Amino acid sequence: MYNNIGRTRSAKLVGKDLADFYMRKSLPQKAEPYLQGALRMYQSEGWALPLTHTRKQLVECQKLLGQTEPYLQTCSRLAADGNLSQDERVKYCHEILSFSAQDISTGGNHICLPFGSVAQLTSLQFEPPNAVVHVGGALCMELTLLSLMPEPFHLDHLSGHFHYSLDKNSYRKTAEWLTRHKPAGGTVYFQPEAPLGVRGPPPALELSEMYEKSPSEGGLVSTGVICKNVHMLLRAQDSATSSPLDRHSGVNLDDGAHTLRCSNVTLQPGLNRLTFHTQAQDPGTYTLRQLAASFRDVQLLLPHVYPIVQYDVYSQEPQLKVEPLSECLLAGVPQKLKFTVTTGHYLVKPGDTLQLNNADTMPIIAGPDAAASIYRNSRGEASVGALSIHRSDKVTSISLPPVPAYHLMEFELDVLSLLPEGGQLVNGEVPWRVKETQDSHSGSIMEQRVSVECPWSIYSTIISLSFHLPLRAQHTLLSSGTRKYIQVCVENTCDFTFQLSGSGLTSSQELQFRPLHSADSQDIQSRQCLFYVWEVTWRQGLPASLPCNFSVHFYPLPLPQTCSHMQPFTYCFHLEHFYTLYTVHADISPPAETEYCKMGSLCSLEVCITRLCDSAEADKEETLTDCEGYSSTQLFYQVVDGGSNWAVCGRSSGVVIMPVRRGACHTVCMEVMPLFAGYLPYPDVQLFRYLPHHSLSQQMDADSWMENDSVSVEDPCEVPSGRTESSSLSPGPTSSSAEQKGLPMPRLQPFHAGQVCNSSAGRQILVIPSMDDHVLEVNVT
Repeated sequence: MYNNIGRTRSAKLVGKDLADFYMRKSLPQKAEPYLQGALRMYQSEGWALPLTHTRKQLVECQKLLGQTEPYLQTCSRLAADGNLSQDERVKYCHEILSFSAQDISTGGNHICLPFGSVAQLTSLQFEPPNAVVHVGGALCMELTLLSLMPEPFHLDHLSGHFHYSLDKNSYRKTAEWLTRHKPAGGTVYFQPEAPLGVRGPPPALELSEMYEKSPSEGGLVSTGVICKNVHMLLRAQDSATSSPLDRHSGVNLDDGAHTLRCSNVTLQPGLNRLTFHTQAQDPGTYTLRQLAASFRDVQLLLPHVYPIVQYDVYSQEPQLKVEPLSECLLAGVPQKLKFTVTTGHYLVKPGDTLQLNNADTMPIIAGPDAAASIYRNSRGEASVGALSIHRSDKVTSISLPPVPAYHLMEFELDVLSLLPEGGQLVNGEVPWRVKETQDSHSGSIMEQRVSVECPWSIYSTIISLSFHLPLRAQHTLLSSGTRKYIQVCVENTCDFTFQLSGSGLTSSQELQFRPLHSADSQDIQSRQCLFYVWEVTWRQGLPASLPCNFSVHFYPLPLPQTCSHMQPFTYCFHLEHFYTLYTVHADISPPAETEYCKMGSLCSLEVCITRLCDSAEADKEETLTDCEGYSSTQLFYQVVDGGSNWAVCGRSSGVVIMPVRRGACHTVCMEVMPLFAGYLPYPDVQLFRYLPHHSLSQQMDADSWMENDSVSVEDPCEVPSGRTESSSLSPGPTSSSAEQKGLPMPRLQPFHAGQVCNSSAGRQILVIPSMDDHVLEVNVT
């Protein structure tokens, strides 16, 4: 009736009373189903004491019915029940041992009991902690078990069964890759089971993405979501019963090569630590799937181990890695390189060497006591092995000490990247024969490539290193009249501090340099610039372009022991157009009978152009003509006032004919009017080469060319010979008509820097205000 009206709990309670009635009537076969139903009810509702009482009734019923395996399962539950007294627990424990001593197995099958009814797995720890070991390496796995038995419990065997899997790309998984993908600590903790089999709330779903790829094409075939803890969610409703689902829910035990076993284990009440030792065999991943224990003919089984526990075995190829100890490698400075040899499965034998080819531009500087440190892959205690380095013209041989397999060997050597072209930089740049890139912060970069022959491979290992030029130099030719000065700026482009000494400037021609500073050594900080200045003297007749070399010794601070191997820093450049051809001197004089120039009054401007030297190499760029027995050239002058301080009255430009001889002078006079009062700078007088057309230069007068207003200005760097015509900068209608008539247009060619000296640059003249009378009206009230 209770079942029909839905009062299931009341029906279970009535069934409990019926079970008591049938047990008193000696009918255990009728009492057993009612006791199982009550047991499931108390278990689902979490009633601990009624559950213990019902189990005591059930164990008597099962003993009378001869149900050996269910009887032993219930005895194990009662032996671990803390609600019973110690004597009762010991009694049930002895029942298990006494029954197991009998020949209770049937048909060669063992009796299987839940592992959790005897002991619980609390934690597991690997050694090494990252659970990564090479082939042939030793691995330790320590289990911590909580024994639920009231007294020492002896086990014949305790074993862990692993599932072996081999990834297709496992040969690419090095020790570093495996370590990065492992959890830190090396210890896995397990959730304890509910006491007495009382069910708690179900665990949360642990979902994971799943992808399936085509083995032939490699494309994605399907995708989905899988539950990683499905075995925790889908299990038998009653863990205390001996249902087939509980007995055979796990994977069949595999006693093959992937099993770790301990023999003659005695579990003491409480926590017990057991250690398994193994030597890795095949590379792959080993996942712990089951724990099993046995005593006599009884087997304890933990069908699923969760969270997932696994260790990896790798087979690593030998590798060579070369890396600098500093963030930035500098050319010309001895610095340390770190060589790391990972032996992998290779055994380094006596006589094995590393052959460094093409080491002429990057020699190895070996110390007298070169040695290597040898570690295990786990970075434990290190041993020391001696190195032997031999250098020939093309090969540097590094003899390695004997090293076992799966070890690390590290050693440091000084390396020096030679500056290109014997330490010379052409105009501050690396020569084109050396591969280089430009960096605005660190200057030029030199790429050094070295081929290394290793004894474990038939292929060469290519090492590419980038060396930065530590210094950058630039030069400037300065003029002061006929005197010439060379300024060289040296900039420290790196983050180190250097000491510069022994600076000098040399040339292959008859040039003399007088330094204008007397410092023998200077320190140059990071991103700092130092300036060197020399006064230059020369003899007449030298070519217009001369090669020069600036050299300086640089040493990093603090000074290294290998500073004797360092090269001087040499900067190569050319001195071009160092002759001063002309001087321009301007002089402004006030009106007659007036002491000062007055604003708004006309003043006289006299411009004197003087030739300073005889015919030089630079005159080849000009168009020379004969005039009164001398070679002459035509110059174009122009008075320009960029500050709008003066008004030039009359013609402000023109063409003069200058003899090409020392001391030749030409004077031009004009009138200018000051527009403001005060100290006014002189107007700027510009001088150009005047290059008329050859065919008409003798038929037309220079002033007629100027009337056409069709003069063009060209860059001397773009037109060095002066024979290529260029277009006008601002052609007007007149020039257009001249082009239509076929008339050639003259060209203006600026002089190079330093060829014209303006002695009036920077001069000023006092201009007083005008004395105009003004009428001031004042109203008085």
